[in-house]
Amino acid sequence: MKKHKQKKVSFFISGCIFLVLLFVSASPLFAQDSTAAAQPVLKPEVRLAKNTFESAWLIDNQTVMVPKKKSLEFIIMHRFGIVNNGYKDFYGLFAPSNIRFGLNFVPINKLSVGAGLTKERMQVDLNAKYAILKQTESNKIPLSVSFYGNMVIDTRNKSNFTYGVHRFSYFSQLMLARKITERFSAQVAGSFSWFNNVEGYVDSKGQVQKKMKNGHLAIEVMGRYKFSDKSAFIINYDQPLTQHPTNNPHPNIAFGLETTTDSHAFQVFAGNYYGIVPQSNNFFNQHDYTKGQFLIGFNMTRLWAF
Repeated sequence: MKKHKQKKVSFFISGCIFLVLLFVSASPLFAQDSTAAAQPVLKPEVRLAKNTFESAWLIDNQTVMVPKKKSLEFIIMHRFGIVNNGYKDFYGLFAPSNIRFGLNFVPINKLSVGAGLTKERMQVDLNAKYAILKQTESNKIPLSVSFYGNMVIDTRNKSNFTYGVHRFSYFSQLMLARKITERFSAQVAGSFSWFNNVEGYVDSKGQVQKKMKNGHLAIEVMGRYKFSDKSAFIINYDQPLTQHPTNNPHPNIAFGLETTTDSHAFQVFAGNYYGIVPQSNNFFNQHDYTKGQFLIGFNMTRLWAF
């Protein structure tokens, strides 16, 4: 009998709790008029994580960032010579430099297209970047993911090439980034470079051998830490993965400072990449940072929103 009574009491209490919850949940509906009840339920706004990076470039690599639709971005990239010659060329500042001018436009959301001209080997690049995913503040999407690719044409004198197709090289890169805190952002990327034409040599048997493979894999890591609202420490590391028959490229390490405004970004840094065009850096970098073969570089970007 006691067990039977306990079951009744338990059932009664459960029923009371259910009624209270039903009343609480239903009471707002009773307070609304028929017009309010007919209004559609609005979905909560999805807020994207802002300013994972301040520019489309960080030192020697692309970032996941794509400006908003109808934005126009002008880019100047400059690399001085290596510092090893000391006062002879004023630590590379008076040495032959490498320069790139670029212009990018965002015709639709998430897609940037552009072109550039680089002094070294007079390379003209056509490029595109697409933002596949964007990190949200709620972390429902925890990462930003973008894909970047380019096609580069070496426009030097015809005497440098046997066939026109030898002028072309290509680069593709998949980037994953996260704004970890309000001050710190990080990105990791994998890239593949391809040159239609690579240098060769004649072996002891009189046969032509390639000094390098046509394709090259690499991985890139970068970070940005803001120490004020408009300034940050920046760092970039590039590690080659492909082993070539000869002339294996050296890794790149670079570090510096970035300062920004609403429409400008300026970065100054020390690193050992000279080529600017990403596939040229990945393939041909022979500056060894362990021997102090660093150079000074800077990037400047100007953004217009229409």
